[in-house]
Amino acid sequence: MNKEIKIIGSGFSSLAAACYLAKEGHNVTVYEKNSSIGGRARQLKKEGFIFDIGPTWYWMPDVFERFFADFNKKPSDYYDLIKLAPAYQVYFGVNDFVTIADNLPQIIETFENIEKGSGKKLAAFMKEAQSNYDIAIKDLVYRPGISPLELITLETAKKVDQFFGNISKNIRKKFNNPKLIQILEFPVLFLGAKPSDTPSFYSFMNFADFGLGTWHPKNGMYSVILAMEKLAVELGVKIHTNSNIEKITVENGNANAIIVNGESIKGDVILSGADYHHSESLLNQEYRGYSEKYWENRTFAPSSLLFYVGFDKKIKNVEHHSLFFDVDFDVHARDIYDSPKWPDEPLFYASFPSKTDSNAAPEGKEAGIFLIPLAPGLEDTPQIREEFFEKIISRFEKLTQQSVKDFIIFKESFCVNDFIKDYNSYKGNAYGLANTLLQTAFLRPKLKSKKVDNLYFTGQLTVPGPGVPPALISGKLVAELIQKNY
Repeated sequence: MNKEIKIIGSGFSSLAAACYLAKEGHNVTVYEKNSSIGGRARQLKKEGFIFDIGPTWYWMPDVFERFFADFNKKPSDYYDLIKLAPAYQVYFGVNDFVTIADNLPQIIETFENIEKGSGKKLAAFMKEAQSNYDIAIKDLVYRPGISPLELITLETAKKVDQFFGNISKNIRKKFNNPKLIQILEFPVLFLGAKPSDTPSFYSFMNFADFGLGTWHPKNGMYSVILAMEKLAVELGVKIHTNSNIEKITVENGNANAIIVNGESIKGDVILSGADYHHSESLLNQEYRGYSEKYWENRTFAPSSLLFYVGFDKKIKNVEHHSLFFDVDFDVHARDIYDSPKWPDEPLFYASFPSKTDSNAAPEGKEAGIFLIPLAPGLEDTPQIREEFFEKIISRFEKLTQQSVKDFIIFKESFCVNDFIKDYNSYKGNAYGLANTLLQTAFLRPKLKSKKVDNLYFTGQLTVPGPGVPPALISGKLVAELIQKNY
C-alpha cells in the first residue's frame, strides 16, 4: 500500500532515500529549511566564481554507480566525471612535497623513491586494503545496523584481529618514513577519528584513495546533488525549500505530522535526514531515543573552518587538491579529540577546482577553498577566523613560494556557528559521528526510532557513517527498512 512519506532535509542521504521510496510507489515529499537543496553540499556563487560549500572530494565512484544503477541509470546520464591526475599533493615544507599519482604503479614507485623497500610493502598493504574494501563496500556497509550478527561473515571472521588493531599501529609496523605514514593515515580522516582510534579494517579507505583514484564532477560536487534532484523529480518526488520543520507530532506512539513553517502536514511515515540530535529535539522529551548525556559521550568527527577565496590570478605550485602537513599531525589531532581547543599550528587543506574545471572561476582567476579541521563546539568569532586565515595564508605563501594575499578579490568563511545555524548541527560538527570501534555498525544511532513506530533517520550520524558515499548508502538502507516494515 502506498504511503505518504515526509522527509526532513535534502542532503545526499535524504535525496537517496526519496528516490528509493518513490521507486516503490510511495508519495514522497522533501522539506528543506534552506533556500537551496543539498544539505551540507550546497554551492556558493560570487562574482563569477563557483565553490562547493561542503564536500569537495569524489571518492568511491563505484558507490555512485551502484546508486544510479538501482534506477537503470548511470552517473554519466547526469554529469561528467574527470579523474584527477595527479590525485593530490602533500606539502611537508618549503619545496618539500609528495605528489600522489592517479595510478597505483606510479604511487608504488614514489614510495620506493622515498623509502627503500616500501614499494613492495605498499603493494602488499594495498592488496589487503582491496580485500577489506570488497568486504566492506560490497557487503557490510549495505546492512542496516540492527544486529551485531551483521558483522559476522566468513570473510570478517578471517579478519577479526583487524577490528581490534588500529590503522596507526598497522601502518607503522610496515613503514618508517614519517611522510609515507602521514600520507597513508590521511584517508581515514574522512571517517572522522584519529588513525590510532580507527580499526585496522578501515584500511579499505587506502584502496579508495590509491586504488580507485580521486575524481571531480564537472561543475563540482553540487552536480551530483542536481543529478539526484532530477532523478527524484523524474520518480515523482516533490521538493520544497524554505521549509523549516518546527516539530514532529506524535499520537498514540506514531509520528503523524510535521509542523512546517507553522503548518501541520500529515504523513504516514516521517524520515529525517537532518542532524539526528536536532531531529530528536523536534519530539517531545518522552519520545526521544537518546539522552543529552548519550550525545555528550559520543566521539564526534571534527568541525571545520572554511574559506572560499576568489584570486585575481592563477595560483602556482599547487594541484587541484593540496594538503599542508608541514606541522605536527599528532599535536593538531590532540587539539581536536583529546583537549579540544583552537590549534596553535593547524594542518590545512586547499582545493583549487578551477585548475580542473574552467567553470569554477573567470578566465585568468583562481577559486580557492581552504579548510582547517577543528574540534566541534569551539568559540567561533570573526576575529578568530581572521587570525587563522592570516596564519594559513602566510604559511601557504611561504610553502608554495608565491605572493597571493594581494590578489584576493574576496573571501567568505564558514565555521562552527554556521554549521549550527544552517544545518542544526550538534556542536557545529561538520562530518557527524566518528567511525571508532565502539561507534561502528550496530553501535551507531539507529535508522528506526526506538520509541516512535513510524519515525526513521538517515545520514552521517547513523549507519554506515560520515562521507558522501556512506550517505548514499544510508538513504538506501533506511528506504529498505521502511519498505520492509510496510
